[in-house]
Amino acid sequence: MRYESIQSDITVVGGGLAGVCAAIAAARLGRKVALVQNRPVLGGNSSSEVRVWVCGATAHGINRYARETGIMGELFLENQYRNPDGNPYIWDLVVLEKVKAEPNIALYLNTDVHEVEADGKEENRMIRSVTGWMQGSERRIRFESPVYLDCSGDGLIGFLAGAQYRLGREARDEYNEEWAPEIADDVTLGSTLLFYTKDVGHPVKFIPPAFAKDITKTPIPLKRVIRSGDSGCHYWWIEWGGEHDTVHDNEKIRDELSSVIYGIWDYIKNSGQFDADNMTLEWVGGVPGKREYRRFVGDYVLTQNDILSQRLFHDRVAYGGWSIDLHPPQGMYATESGSKHTHADGNYHIPFRSLYSVNVANLLFAGRNISATHVAFGTTRVMATCALMGEAAGTGAALCVEHDISPRELSQNHIELLQQTLLKQDAAVLGLQNKDPEDIAREAKVTASSALSQLRVEPAGELAAYHLVRDVGMIMPVQTGMGIIQWLVDAATKTELKVEVWSTGRAENYVPVKLEYETMVTVEQGGEQWIPVMLDWNPSEPQNAFIILRHNEAIRLHMSNASISGILAFERGAPAHVSKDLEDHDDSQPVIEWSMRNLVRRAFCFRALFPSGCYDPEHIIDGYLRPYGGPHMWLSEPMKDKQAEWVQLSWDEVKEIREIHLVFNDNVNEDLINLHRHRTPFEIIPELVKDYRIEAYVDGKWIVLAAGQDNHRRKTVHRLDQSIYASSIKLIVDSTNGSAYAEVIEVRVYA
Repeated sequence: MRYESIQSDITVVGGGLAGVCAAIAAARLGRKVALVQNRPVLGGNSSSEVRVWVCGATAHGINRYARETGIMGELFLENQYRNPDGNPYIWDLVVLEKVKAEPNIALYLNTDVHEVEADGKEENRMIRSVTGWMQGSERRIRFESPVYLDCSGDGLIGFLAGAQYRLGREARDEYNEEWAPEIADDVTLGSTLLFYTKDVGHPVKFIPPAFAKDITKTPIPLKRVIRSGDSGCHYWWIEWGGEHDTVHDNEKIRDELSSVIYGIWDYIKNSGQFDADNMTLEWVGGVPGKREYRRFVGDYVLTQNDILSQRLFHDRVAYGGWSIDLHPPQGMYATESGSKHTHADGNYHIPFRSLYSVNVANLLFAGRNISATHVAFGTTRVMATCALMGEAAGTGAALCVEHDISPRELSQNHIELLQQTLLKQDAAVLGLQNKDPEDIAREAKVTASSALSQLRVEPAGELAAYHLVRDVGMIMPVQTGMGIIQWLVDAATKTELKVEVWSTGRAENYVPVKLEYETMVTVEQGGEQWIPVMLDWNPSEPQNAFIILRHNEAIRLHMSNASISGILAFERGAPAHVSKDLEDHDDSQPVIEWSMRNLVRRAFCFRALFPSGCYDPEHIIDGYLRPYGGPHMWLSEPMKDKQAEWVQLSWDEVKEIREIHLVFNDNVNEDLINLHRHRTPFEIIPELVKDYRIEAYVDGKWIVLAAGQDNHRRKTVHRLDQSIYASSIKLIVDSTNGSAYAEVIEVRVYA
């Protein structure tokens, strides 16, 4: 047996997506990181061992412009490019390679940390070391560092260090949460095992094991959805253990879940109710995917009211958008719906104070163990949100080490430093602007070869006209004011069409909140008419308008596949895509009531007859990295005959330039899933720039500094071998991955 001692700047325990993103974030800021994982693969519940889809703020397409950026966004895009069929083993490789690409990370797989050395009084403890056993290698390893991150999910490290924590459900009156029980208890969400099936093209028999559950003697066939072609996370509801201890009873829970999986498969194969003769089991999980255990107490406890009110924390460092999603304690044996959901009107914010311990001075955490109530945890627990919190916590840990301060000191005295560091790394934070004084792009004058100013969507693609049997909506960014918009319609008879303009209430929301203007127009009988509608609304600041066309069965709207970034189409009251026995959503909530599910990458044909400044080139230095009350990006006019488009930054004097950051539009409205939920028909986001060059104006002539070919990433940093001195730089877009426009979100320039 070998005894080892490892010294690093930061120790991250837990190799799920929270831990992975924390380690990468800290390593990229120059810190030496030990990443310790007790399994042979990274990814936690998303790995090939468990195979849970990576869900996040998009909420399967319910929220708009919600997909995560930063490190989680990099993983999504890389997986989309390499793994469009959602192979779980390829996903493992994508995550592993991202970690191995960082020279500052030392990775310790198969290493179970179960000892913690900590000291100090209860209210102010310090972790001195953690020790783990590397399975199969007979190595006992002690990890020492100034800062520790518990991303273990179950929260064992913080628990052993004496960190304050909660377990179970708080009483309703403690935080005034409507969804909390009247009396506190120790009930948690249960664990799940998944299975995969395969059609092998010939009959396959199935003889169930003796321990298989007879599910006909349970409520499962009546209250859950069973189909022969489903597998993977379609069976997320095979859940149990909420009334048990999901850690100490883990083996018991696994055995019960396993018996039900084989019982379900016996029911599918042998009941005669399903077309499953050629189906076989391809894979059955052996590691239960835990949803809930300890939740640490930080300087702030996130609550249901914070989520639903979308509280705008001054120290926000991440966001979420999944519904508050709670399951019955009985899990798969419950007679009620498998899940109950309530949604905010858009994405909510997560404060840094919820990511470090209230009483262990050098402990941060990320993942499902953050400082949140049980009800709030119902949304923060999903993995893409955990990943964002991991990046924020890892960035915070790196700054703590660099400045020799505690997480609390960072929060109280240097929160803007943390937020601006996150923005520079393209992390996902909403509503914050770049204020980096070292970014000389902020001082530049910006010009471009062209900018999209006349907004219009003409017919394109073989799409049937949309019968206006329900209200429809359209998000349109408005810079200063509106005017006449034409819609292309067919009218079966002479009729009147009611059109309304609504504001969205908050810059991060895409739902109608306040009626600002309404009008009625006459439509004559006939086909393919461009009907003009005067919309007289002049908001005091740039924002999105939610335009509603009220239902009229005499009218059909022409549609197009040629959508524009920043313009979205909605329909009101579209039928639910899942049974309420499985997922109980409140259909009256705005984000459910107004759906894009059937209109993704589609638009109603229209022409705006007033100029728009929403895509002017100055937006690449306006400080916003995501849509927020508008698209915040430069779009050129349509690129014709492969003619390049460019955007230029110029200064009044020569500047030293050593580093250039580019952020291209990856359309964060596109819902990407790492495994098998749906297959997106492209491997690279079409809006991404494909081929480009960066030129600088040096000594009276343009020289090429850098170039990119076949790009499929959102953010790229070009570091020059040596500084150059120039009065202008130009980004030239030669081609895109499918968009008709050159689309750029941000350019930063550093000496």
